[in-house]
Amino acid sequence: MKLKPNYLLIPLITIAVALLGGAFSSMGMNWYDMYVAKPELTPPAWVFPIAWNLIFLMTTISALIIWNKGTSRKFLWFLMSKKPTPNHWMIIWLFVVNAILNVLWSYLFFAKHLISTAFIEMLMLEVTLIALIFATYKISKIASWLLVPYALWVGFASYLTYQLVLLNT
Repeated sequence: MKLKPNYLLIPLITIAVALLGGAFSSMGMNWYDMYVAKPELTPPAWVFPIAWNLIFLMTTISALIIWNKGTSRKFLWFLMSKKPTPNHWMIIWLFVVNAILNVLWSYLFFAKHLISTAFIEMLMLEVTLIALIFATYKISKIASWLLVPYALWVGFASYLTYQLVLLNT
């Protein structure tokens, strides 16, 4: 069995997103722990890495399923063995935009301490997730359902961020 480059590329993108987001989060963790008033529903610190690792794993699997189901031959043969169809390009771009927004939230919130801006950005992140769930459903119900926990987590995190806005402005 030949290893397809997308089985390396997509997980590497996920790892890059996780590492960048983690780096920005680390920059502001002291500020968050010491100076930010938190709502009562804030989970303990140990929940976040478990939740995010599971979310990143499920999102990676979803992206791989979508990539493999929606492609035809002869695309950048040296990089990937298949070419995405136009509809799949839209879904791939949604995954890319979602990854950028994921990292951007950590940057805005932890590195820049812009809680209100991070909240607005998080709503855009949720919109990309809902769009991804609906767009992937026609191609793979499994890929779509793998994104639901991510959307639920971001929905909960949006609520927490909104509460942080109210408590800290």
